[in-house]
Amino acid sequence: MLTITLDGSIVTVAMPAVQRDLGFSSAGLSWVVNAYLIAFGSLLLLAGRLGDLIGRSRVFMAGTAVFTVASLLAGAATTPAMLITARFLQGVGSAMASAVGLGILITLFREPRERARAIAVFSFTGAAGASVGQVLGGILTDALSWHWIFFINLPIGVVTLLVARRALPADRGTGLAGGADAVGAALVTAGLMLGIYSVVKVEEHGWVSAHTLGLGAASVAMLGAFAVRQATTRTPLMPLRILRSRSVVGANLVQVLMVAALFSFQIIVALHLQHVLGYGAAATGLAMLPAAVVIGGVSLGVSARLSTRFGERAVLLAGIGLLTGALGFLTRIPVDARYVTDVLPVMLLAAGFGLALPALTALGMSGAGKDDAGLAAGVFNTTQQIGMALGVAVLTTLAASRTDRMLGDGHHRAEALTGGYQLAFTVGTGLLVAAFAVALLVLRPAPSRRP
Repeated sequence: MLTITLDGSIVTVAMPAVQRDLGFSSAGLSWVVNAYLIAFGSLLLLAGRLGDLIGRSRVFMAGTAVFTVASLLAGAATTPAMLITARFLQGVGSAMASAVGLGILITLFREPRERARAIAVFSFTGAAGASVGQVLGGILTDALSWHWIFFINLPIGVVTLLVARRALPADRGTGLAGGADAVGAALVTAGLMLGIYSVVKVEEHGWVSAHTLGLGAASVAMLGAFAVRQATTRTPLMPLRILRSRSVVGANLVQVLMVAALFSFQIIVALHLQHVLGYGAAATGLAMLPAAVVIGGVSLGVSARLSTRFGERAVLLAGIGLLTGALGFLTRIPVDARYVTDVLPVMLLAAGFGLALPALTALGMSGAGKDDAGLAAGVFNTTQQIGMALGVAVLTTLAASRTDRMLGDGHHRAEALTGGYQLAFTVGTGLLVAAFAVALLVLRPAPSRRP
């Protein structure tokens, strides 16, 4: 799981080098990310349910193998088409492994305190992978070449497969007869794929273009047909009982808002450091390293204890509050920002992510029974990808539009870029405020569980 989340951020730092080496056009370069996102986001729900039906360990092993082989192909890519194909296959493998990974933990650790610790470690790997990826991506690209951001996955993947064969319990699943809904699988996969594709192409076509509205309508129609089928078929792919839990629905809604907002932290802060302040790839990664340290310290050191004592809802609200302060601080970041006074405080406030993510994960999985753990994990991971795709589309479009307007008004490039980034941070802050409101009003407070 650490490798999968690391892979998502390690690529962003190396994008300029990939473009120069393989001759990508500006529009084509976005598909290095988009091909992965489309495959990953559209297959999570299906992969999670397949884990429940044929065995989560089997799906995890198969996904890890696909991801490892695809990483070899990506590292060896010599043409844009070869790299894009490999990135799509990486997304397939990532979806298979990550969709069931959380479900495996939920079924292995049943006691509340142990489960809280396991989720804290799981959440830490996600946050650490995203942050360390930016550092490692810069170092590998500068010291070796961009090819090594993919080759580094090979030894990790092989070791993971060897350990998983010994460590993961045998899991045969409930059998395909319990939910082998081929029509439903086709509807939800095609619907999600069209929806994510339309969102990631918004920057190119616009929100109200025939392309965006047409594909968006087709996606909604397919997902609506999928919901109707799941309510009427005898063996649904996604039993709707999973959505009866108020905590599960609320947690997934909070996640969409929170992840969309935090895109502006992970990506746009890095863009500001490089394009406005002149940091190199490695320096940008190192500048963001304090965020990884505080997130890791909080998620591993205190989040599980606080959740056990005060309940996941209270810890989630505290984490979102800190993150709101972080993005609110960035809405006024100056063109000539200084690291110690203007950037470092934001990195330290990112500790809120170490509080929020484990609590949110526990709430999102709270309605999962033994036979539905993979499905619940698939739903939770799918909403995460939807939030990420929306964050990419909305925040980058707004930032680019404001930058273009300011350039047209005669502002210097650094001022125009900063103005665009400030708008993205402002919208991100608003999304976090909305997430806080949903968590406060929708999620039910859990009773204190004193040790």
